[in-house]
Amino acid sequence: MLKRCAWPRTDLAIAYHDREWGVPLHDDRGLFEFLILEGAQAGLSWETVLQKRDNYRAAFDNFDPAKVAKYNPRKVERLLDNAGIIRNRLKIASAIQNAKAFIAVQQELGSFDVYLWRFVDNRPLKRKRGAPVPTHTPLSDALSKDLAKRGFKFVGSTICYALMQAVGLVNDHDLNCFRYKEIWNNSQE
Repeated sequence: MLKRCAWPRTDLAIAYHDREWGVPLHDDRGLFEFLILEGAQAGLSWETVLQKRDNYRAAFDNFDPAKVAKYNPRKVERLLDNAGIIRNRLKIASAIQNAKAFIAVQQELGSFDVYLWRFVDNRPLKRKRGAPVPTHTPLSDALSKDLAKRGFKFVGSTICYALMQAVGLVNDHDLNCFRYKEIWNNSQE
């Protein structure tokens, strides 16, 4: 039997843990998806977000930032009526604003990937042996502050740290989890 981190307890969470969580991601569309989903999670469980993820992909045009940036009030009302997503006006508005800010970063630096990964010098970080999993770090504080300065919303330090974990900027798998070494070894090649 595989040893894994303690937090995934449902089939959906286990599949996410085993296939995605902490894997270095360099695809801008995927990074935008996680940015929006981590913001949507604020105040909720990640399990809730995972259960609604496919609905989010359909409702938000597969997280195409160019399309999301053009959403108008009519589209916002349709999203607020969509029981398949988290129907919070501020979170929906932040997704639209974040799409615009995301595109601005892409125009400035060529990709959001370049922007995000420079915070870790393009190499994933790992937690020190025996250290607890933090909810935020000085690095997530810096990312949060910079994103906010660039006009992003729902990007507090805790959300930024969760984003960093999800997209592999930091490997926070337990040291005895089978994914820890797999991800670490693959990221060092």
